[in-house]
Amino acid sequence: MVRLHVKHGEQSQFLYDTTVQINVSVLVDELLHLYNGRLKIERICSEMEYLAKHGTLLPYNMQGLTDEQIVELKLKDEWAERCIPSGGATFCKDDIGRRNGQAPSTKMAEVLVKTINEAKANINKKLVDANSVMTKEIIKDTLNELRGAVTIVYPMGLPPHDPIKMEFDGEEDLSGTQASLSVIPADQGSLWWAAKEMQLDKKLCDYVGKNEKTKIVVKLQKRGTGPPGREPVVTEDEKKQMMLQAYRRQEDLKKLQEVEDDNHLNSQWADSNMLKRQFQGLNNISWRPGKNL
Repeated sequence: MVRLHVKHGEQSQFLYDTTVQINVSVLVDELLHLYNGRLKIERICSEMEYLAKHGTLLPYNMQGLTDEQIVELKLKDEWAERCIPSGGATFCKDDIGRRNGQAPSTKMAEVLVKTINEAKANINKKLVDANSVMTKEIIKDTLNELRGAVTIVYPMGLPPHDPIKMEFDGEEDLSGTQASLSVIPADQGSLWWAAKEMQLDKKLCDYVGKNEKTKIVVKLQKRGTGPPGREPVVTEDEKKQMMLQAYRRQEDLKKLQEVEDDNHLNSQWADSNMLKRQFQGLNNISWRPGKNL
């Protein structure tokens, strides 16, 4: 199996095992499924953290309004009475006015938080350093675990406008959001290796050879955005070690310079008593222990 170290920009994303006989078009689709799947999980986890703290999302016409404005406009969150968390709700106001403040109980909130932490661990970028590969099953199972946790806490379901439900149903609308800049649409993906864009009508072996025991670094890009930046010659850790060695050598040279600057003090011309000893005939006298006669 060929092991791909997949990057987007300069950041590592995940490791993926495949074969050199795979078509590049199929490979790009598989990598995009994992890449976008990880982003979906991150978005769901982010919203679930707010769900655990402040309850379900308010209707769009009530978001950002003060309590006085809601009363004055006679608005009502009808979904708050339907989507009640298991064990009842505790009020925790959302200061930014997105969620209704009907947070689940501490026990139910812990169910959500625990599942969120496990989901983040499943897709953590540090898995690359641990030499752990990403698979479709991991993405699928992680999404199912998140969905299951939400179902346990909210057995009646979430409002249809809640982004968590929309993500689970595949109806999320990311237009105009920061998250949309990271997503690569399925028909706009391209794969780069060794500063070359892999053509979709070719196979992976056309680029890396037929050796299955190969590990390469590839980069996912949006098509038409140009080539990604080249990989640095040295890693960040290697750069830090080189800087440390250069600093140590500089300090050693400073110490040597200080020693050389003081060497003249041992010279004869720097001896203030040399002329006196010369007149007294005391120069070039060596002292030896005497012998008993």
